[in-house]
Amino acid sequence: MAEESVSPKAGSDVIVINRRSFMTALMAIGSALMGAVLAVPVLRYVLYPLYAKASGTEWSDVGDVKELSSSLTPVRKTITFKQRDGWREVVSAQSVYVHRQANGDLAVLSAICPHLGCSVSWQQAAGEFVCPCHGGRFEPNGTHVFGPPPRGMDHLPSRLNNGTLQVRFEYFRSNVPNQEKIS
Repeated sequence: MAEESVSPKAGSDVIVINRRSFMTALMAIGSALMGAVLAVPVLRYVLYPLYAKASGTEWSDVGDVKELSSSLTPVRKTITFKQRDGWREVVSAQSVYVHRQANGDLAVLSAICPHLGCSVSWQQAAGEFVCPCHGGRFEPNGTHVFGPPPRGMDHLPSRLNNGTLQVRFEYFRSNVPNQEKIS
């Protein structure tokens, strides 16, 4: 019998794999995998600000409870706090008012007018808060009395910590009837 030689047919694709082409393919796959593994942390670092949510503020000291509770009228205090937004950390200062509620507890009000964001001030002679921008007036507890503001002054979360009153400052949407927190 005669042996037949096996030869590729014309028009068929034949892939010849030798040792050199196998090593080249193996190096290419390995390099692609290493590139992908190294790209993941770089992409997470670059895209972090897009996906990170702004962190809330931390608790800020307002003052000694004994000092604040002895006052019969609202007391203006300036607090500093940090906010983190992506890579940026912002240190801000804002004014707040501390007043004694009917039950004797201390409450903290934001000094930002809920109408257009002006700074509200306590008028001792009138016994009320007054917004200088549009004449909004508020009672000592922050309740809206007169003018264009759609709601009363914003109450801020507060707590007592070792005899110190602390507050967590928050910003609220202006000129809306309900208190909507924006940060």
